[in-house]
Parts: sequence; structure tokens; C-alpha cells
Amino acid sequence: MRVEVAVNDDPDRFGGEPFARGFPYCRATIEPTALGYNDMLGWIQLVDTNDEPGFQVDFFEPLGRVPHPFAFFGFSPIMFDSPHTTYPNWDFLAHTFLCGMGGKLLEQTEAGRREVRAILGFKWGFRKRGAEIDQFGLEVLAAEDWDRHLGYLRGAYRDWEFPPGFFDHPLP
Repeated sequence: MRVEVAVNDDPDRFGGEPFARGFPYCRATIEPTALGYNDMLGWIQLVDTNDEPGFQVDFFEPLGRVPHPFAFFGFSPIMFDSPHTTYPNWDFLAHTFLCGMGGKLLEQTEAGRREVRAILGFKWGFRKRGAEIDQFGLEVLAAEDWDRHLGYLRGAYRDWEFPPGFFDHPLP
């Protein structure tokens, strides 16, 4: 896995608004050694901001709220976020987790296949005070950090299962 947290010095390049200049962005890529359906992975990002205190799933806004917790999902998905705001003061902390699905991908049950298994995680963020933007992170998260979010995830996505801890996956 490769993670880049850097300053957005070209909002047009990232499809953002001009006022996003100076805010950080995060881009995480993976190159799993698994082939086929084992490469079906997703990114779940939980954010804590001062306009909505407490960690909540950061969904991909163009799609609106969806019935699953993933911001990005697919074959070797890329996670990208470039948060920005016009608020004079704003805190943004992200806990970002790469996750897989439990069991066999095409296994079907009456209720559907809805188990999310965390593989790894990291945190990053920034603090904005007036025109000053200070980014912080990038730090590896432990399985216990994932576990602290399970109560919220289980309440917000009642049709999904979220086992505790990190699971092994053939990532390089």
C-alpha cells in the first residue's frame, strides 16, 4: 500500500473548487497479489469534524448516501479525499480503513452477503485556523482503533456485520 498526504496546490487537477488550494489531500493505492474476486476491496473512511462531532462514515458525496459503508469499492480501489471548507476554523480527522468482504465473494445467503473485514488502517487530518492550515498524520492505526468504531458502524449499517480486529490479506 502507498499513501500520499500532501498539500493540494492544484485544485483543478483533482476536480476541486479553487478555494481547495492549500488544503491537504490523501491518496492511497494498493497492489494486492490476489487475483480475481479476492481483489474486491473497499475503503471505509470515518471522519471527525467540529461541525459534526464524533466519527461518522465519510461517504462519496456525488453518490449520496448508499446502503453500504464503503467510500470506494472494487478491484484494487484507490482511496482519494480532498476535504476543504469555507469555515474560518475547522478540524478534520480521518480514520481510513482498507477492508475486504468475509467468506467467498459470490456466496449468497437469504439476507445477502454483508460482512466487512478490516485489513489495515491509517489516520490523517488537518486543523484550519483562519488562513493557516496545519496538516497532521500520517499514522498507522491498530486493530483496536477499528474496534472503537464498531458500535457506530453496527448501528449505522444494521444489515452489515463488522467483526473485530484486522484480518490477513495477501497485500504486498
